[in-house]
Amino acid sequence: MDIAPDIEISAASSAAVPPGDAFLDVAASATGRRWVGPPVEVERLAEAIAQATRLPRPLCATLARRGVAPEEASGFLAPTLRELLPDPLTLRDMGAAAERFLQAVRGNEKIAVFADYDVDGGASAALLICWLRDMGREATLYIPDRIDEGYGPNEPAMAELAAKHDLIVCVDCGTLSHGPIAAAAGADVIVLDHHLGGETLPPALAVVNPNRQDESGDLGHLCAAAVVFLMLVEANRQMRGDGATGPDLMGMLDLVALATVADVAPLIGVNRALVRQGLKIMAQRGRPGLVALADVARLNEAPAPYHLGFVLGPRVNAGGRIGRADLGARLLSTPDLQEARALAARLDELNTERREIEAAVRAAALAQAEARGLDGPLVWAAGEGWHPGVVGIVAARLKEATNRPAVVIGLENGEGKGSGRSIAGVDLGAAIHRVASEGLLIKGGGHKMAAGLTVAADMLDAAMARLGELLDRQGASAMGVADLRLDGMLMPGAATPDLIDEIETAGPFGAGAAAPRFAFAAQAIHFAKRVGESHLRFSFSDGTGPKLDAIAFSAFDGPLGPLIEGHGGARLHLAGRLEINSWGGRRKVQLRLEDAARA
Repeated sequence: MDIAPDIEISAASSAAVPPGDAFLDVAASATGRRWVGPPVEVERLAEAIAQATRLPRPLCATLARRGVAPEEASGFLAPTLRELLPDPLTLRDMGAAAERFLQAVRGNEKIAVFADYDVDGGASAALLICWLRDMGREATLYIPDRIDEGYGPNEPAMAELAAKHDLIVCVDCGTLSHGPIAAAAGADVIVLDHHLGGETLPPALAVVNPNRQDESGDLGHLCAAAVVFLMLVEANRQMRGDGATGPDLMGMLDLVALATVADVAPLIGVNRALVRQGLKIMAQRGRPGLVALADVARLNEAPAPYHLGFVLGPRVNAGGRIGRADLGARLLSTPDLQEARALAARLDELNTERREIEAAVRAAALAQAEARGLDGPLVWAAGEGWHPGVVGIVAARLKEATNRPAVVIGLENGEGKGSGRSIAGVDLGAAIHRVASEGLLIKGGGHKMAAGLTVAADMLDAAMARLGELLDRQGASAMGVADLRLDGMLMPGAATPDLIDEIETAGPFGAGAAAPRFAFAAQAIHFAKRVGESHLRFSFSDGTGPKLDAIAFSAFDGPLGPLIEGHGGARLHLAGRLEINSWGGRRKVQLRLEDAARA
């Protein structure tokens, strides 16, 4: 890249912030957070990258935070699947799984796909269904009802599928399903999953899971759809060994990208390449289901990770949360645009209904959690009749608000079904698995950042107390209000579309790879307008250069909206992430505001 190095982080950010000192002296922002700048070693690495590459300093700061060495910068900015995709056979049971899968295809055997009801499960199922369709084969899709059947395989469903099929492929589930897989008498079962495994494996022909206890964990960041993709890579390789050609896999990466982002898998290693390539495929608008979904969501720009996680993903999820469990998988796998449009419209309606249900549960859960106390190692709430389809989302909101692991449980008929979300450095899935193994839960499991559980109502308090003890051992109680970590400071005039395009080459950004966050010091607010019920649009400048547009979502649900709207001419420090706003063929930079403080 031939980029002039004249766009710099301002001098105020070049001095590292010592431990305990606040960036721009913001010790308590409008949202109660301390602003923290880059540590000394990151500043030094950023400078070394800038000298070696002549890349813009904000981009160098982003690379430095990711730990990229100067000599690795060019390769990091252009990740390729050729270099990063692991050999599928590094995963245990992969060879046997691909071989048995191909045997079923070649023998025209009856195949069933048993999938989880979330985006990862739906995308995983769609990958198999689309691959089989390209081979002239069909599969039976089975997704359990969240309320009536719960997560994962169950014995009646597996027995019924086994009576009519030769092979059952469980995707995004099955690793802990000993009884249900044993009930599939007469059929072979393959498990393609990524959830934390137990000490023993179920009686399946193959269990392919990077989070099995006998795996190294090097690929533990993969979602289930990525595991399915790797099995299809191995299937295609085995076919080539026999002189045959398998379906095009590159065209299926849009599904892998959607699942990776929506399942909050960290965007590190091969996940970066999978998502980056998948976004390119998605932008070509070749998959009817995603085209229809983008249209109903009024997505009129090239998709980014944000759209996968917060626009498309929630709509795919809506069927499994409060509607028919198979709607998302059917949408992602259908080749018919008319069917896709009908499914997308229904999912959009369900997503609106889901938001209304979520708002009511969130208010009740937050009030209960506050009454219980927010300073312990676990924030939790449980309520009679709370819809199990929204408890995971509400848990995520509690986690964000408190910087604590959070669990939210819906109770009905003496039993609770709940979901939990964790914070960096605290393995919630392992803790819940431990509580389940001790008999305090009916069942439970998941991965580090998210988990699910089922608990008897009369065991609820004891189970949550034990879970809190285990999380306390991991240091969850030591977490205070989260610091706002900044990558540096910019002048509004430096925030150009070209700079944002350059920074994006260090992405994609998301879980485990946060987009850079910049501060704008002592800014004057020029225009502020409330949008909808709680959002705010405004513009600002430092008085010496051009104005910069900004948006603050849900600003009036907290202190940011009143502060900015009622600025009274006072200067404010602003902090957030930069993005491109495309409208009417024009590309403009805007700040997505996350925090503010009086200058």
